[in-house]
Amino acid sequence: MMTLEIDRRGAVDWVTFNRPDRLNALSPELVEALHEYFDSLSRDTDTRVVLLRGAGRAFCAGLDLGATGGGDLDATAHLAIQRRVSEIVLKMRYCPQAIVSLVHGPACGGGFAMALASDIRIAGASARMNAAFVRIGLSACDIGVSYFLPRLVGASLAAELMMTGDFIHAERALQLGLVSRVVADEDLEVAAEPLLDAMLTTSPLGLRLTKECLRMSIDAPSLEAAIAMEDRNQVIAGSAPEFQEGVAAFFEKRRPAYAAELVKRTKR
Repeated sequence: MMTLEIDRRGAVDWVTFNRPDRLNALSPELVEALHEYFDSLSRDTDTRVVLLRGAGRAFCAGLDLGATGGGDLDATAHLAIQRRVSEIVLKMRYCPQAIVSLVHGPACGGGFAMALASDIRIAGASARMNAAFVRIGLSACDIGVSYFLPRLVGASLAAELMMTGDFIHAERALQLGLVSRVVADEDLEVAAEPLLDAMLTTSPLGLRLTKECLRMSIDAPSLEAAIAMEDRNQVIAGSAPEFQEGVAAFFEKRRPAYAAELVKRTKR
């Protein structure tokens, strides 16, 4: 059985963590499959949006402690494994595709980190997320959580969640803006469809530049730096054929037709 299933639907990859018997915990095989997949996205101009979800009862329960054998490793080997897992969220942030996570059930530890590293999060009613690391004798600052969480919910709540390892459930996550909406678990895929369709009406270049600029603006040293990036992106996008098509579609009150290759791919 493949630990990572990829269902290509036109310009959207539906990517499923597929270890339901282990609540989709991150085994070495799943970690390597995620690396291989996200590495491929940097060269993929057909895929515009990635949707992440988990099979069975969970999004991802974190690292599979029973499969790592970490207790017998020296510091150098342990660091290599640690870095290999952490680099997944770096690749998620740097890939040009928008990433939407459909979170249901447990999203713990590394699963929490991957949800936080996504661009958009939709929660099922059963979703419960936590920085599980601190509950097993580790620091809660792991796999980018100490970077993403304070930026999403503020320093005080991030400290509370990370210093206790307490779960944040779907409704509170919605109130705090950690997720954009909450729906019944069985409605997650249906809830994602209008969002995916709306993103696919944007130009391929414009969507990629938006993700890049959002990522860089979070850490921009000043308003001037953020505006300089915005200006640069608008000049690039405004010089591309998609801009003329977008303007024409606006005035003609129709859906824009940006990329012929996406139409061809959908018909395969």
